Amino acid sequence: MKQFAFIGLGPFAMSMLERISEISGQIIAADESPERIEHVKEMVSVAFTMNLLDEEAFERAFHEPVDVAIVDIESNGPELLLVTFRLKKLGVPEIIVKSNSEEYEEILRLVGATRVVNSDREAALRVTPLVLSSSLTNFMPIGGDLVLAEVIAPDFVVGKSVIEGDLRNTRHINVVAVKYASEMDSSGSQSAIFRNLDTKYRFKDGDVLLVTGKENDVFEFSGIQKTIEHEKERAKTISFLKGMFSRKKKDVPKK
Repeated sequence: MKQFAFIGLGPFAMSMLERISEISGQIIAADESPERIEHVKEMVSVAFTMNLLDEEAFERAFHEPVDVAIVDIESNGPELLLVTFRLKKLGVPEIIVKSNSEEYEEILRLVGATRVVNSDREAALRVTPLVLSSSLTNFMPIGGDLVLAEVIAPDFVVGKSVIEGDLRNTRHINVVAVKYASEMDSSGSQSAIFRNLDTKYRFKDGDVLLVTGKENDVFEFSGIQKTIEHEKERAKTISFLKGMFSRKKKDVPKK
């Protein structure tokens, strides 16, 4: 069984720890706050109240091999980099770091982070498509430009099977499963479970399809049009903002 280490018990780490503790008892937790350690000590195998910058204490706490480390400390500066670097030195193969600064992401990866989590940004990536399309009921990036999404069956697939619609070739998306509209209650609740896809089943109005594919293809399938014009406008806006912030920095009087 994997050995998990939580260094810093911020909201992100606490959420992960509570979930992982339900299936594993191999958890080490370390934080500078006695109150936080007291809160989790019944959920973990070992808990330390310690100065996370104390190298000797750090090495004593994590002398046993750790498979996955989750770092979520309040500081977003040198302390975060130092903790990540020490975990790398200890040979931890998977180091997940919570950071509030995109500027630190590249540096954190250089010192050893295998994944950097910016919860605000990742939440925006998931929520923004839901705002853009009323057909999207859930959306999750799964790596690179691939996404997993729940899409209310578009009009052009209603009455067709997945084979008749030829969605893989014409829309470049794969339908993984389907929630039948007939199994949802009258309020439109989507508490019905996904069913394995029957290739002969003809989609009905209100069905929800679980699909995978590239982001642009899933967007187009759900009715979001990402045109070249939109991309040009987006690039112009980003360029304008960068120029504006650059001018502001130059205008700041030196003390």
